[in-house]
Amino acid sequence: MTHLIPNKNPADTRVVVAMSGGVDSSAVAALLHEQGYDVIGITLQLYDHGQMVNKKGACCAGQDIHDARRVAETLGIPHYVLNYENRFKESVMDDFADTYLAGETPIPCIKCNQSVKFHDLLSVAKDLQADAMATGHYVQRKIQQGRAHMHRAADPSRDQSYFLFATTQEQLDFLRFPLGHLKSKDETRALAARFGLQVADKPDSQDICFVPTGGYAKVIEKLRPGALEPGEFIHVDGTSLGTHEGIINYTVGQRKGLGIGGGEALYVIRLDAQKKHVVVGPKEALLKASFVIRETSWLDAEMWNNGDVEKKNTPSFIPASPHPHLTVKLRSAHAGASATIERLENGRARVTLAEPQAAVSPGQACVAYAGDRLLGGGWITGE
Repeated sequence: MTHLIPNKNPADTRVVVAMSGGVDSSAVAALLHEQGYDVIGITLQLYDHGQMVNKKGACCAGQDIHDARRVAETLGIPHYVLNYENRFKESVMDDFADTYLAGETPIPCIKCNQSVKFHDLLSVAKDLQADAMATGHYVQRKIQQGRAHMHRAADPSRDQSYFLFATTQEQLDFLRFPLGHLKSKDETRALAARFGLQVADKPDSQDICFVPTGGYAKVIEKLRPGALEPGEFIHVDGTSLGTHEGIINYTVGQRKGLGIGGGEALYVIRLDAQKKHVVVGPKEALLKASFVIRETSWLDAEMWNNGDVEKKNTPSFIPASPHPHLTVKLRSAHAGASATIERLENGRARVTLAEPQAAVSPGQACVAYAGDRLLGGGWITGE
């Protein structure tokens, strides 16, 4: 068995496990407990689910908290529930609503990892004098030349590295991902069943935790009354094609549900929040070869200037030679595309694609990889 902390026995190693109530984090807690670690489970209560959508249940509220508590009781480990509702609303839910209102498409799971889980919860773990914090994310943490790097999961269908692109080196040094090497989700469920956990067959959550019905427009309207302001459909040639019921109902690349009948097949090309325009056009108008990302975060400083860290503040391209397999993912389900990245000022960078890609959506994350190793990324802008 490889120890979580080199040269330190499991019995002397305290590990905080972020327990969401699902099978993944529950299996992590059980596995580490079996291996003899001093395990403490922590569950975050992130929102009042019933108040948000007028129904019971789901992630980080209600049933999931109950499930996490039952797993901890089964294992006989300490378990704490921390109320982070205000923090979650400010950092994740308000950002979710405001991003849509700005004509962009948010990814609240990344914001949650970036702010609440890998910042606030990690701080709590250190306050508890933990040696590490473990989660149920499907990514691999590998040590190369004495430094921790993040790699894609062994199971490509479960890989969650895209959602963790903003992880810092300091956070990665403290984090552990015990499931990243597993070949399938079936192995995780088998682990949970072996430990007798009630959540072994619990279904995976498919929706944004605070929008479990998929009706995100209603949640935005509740958070930002008046968000559903009508506007115009505008063809890329400047022609007005009628009215819509609010730009928050549309995303770049969308074709179905536009309500514009007849003629050519039209797609949402971009959203103009200031003018309340939904700009539509033919599929080829979606293609982009270059764009800017903001609020960039990089795990590897060596990626710039051929490893010359002293020049890290100067603009430079990631050359093809040291990273022959450099690819970027433009959304979580994107297969990836070859690219180069140029550092700009104020935490921005320009991404130039080897082949133009469709539906490059402002608000989504652009995440860079060298082979299977995560390099970092940033948020796509309309530039």
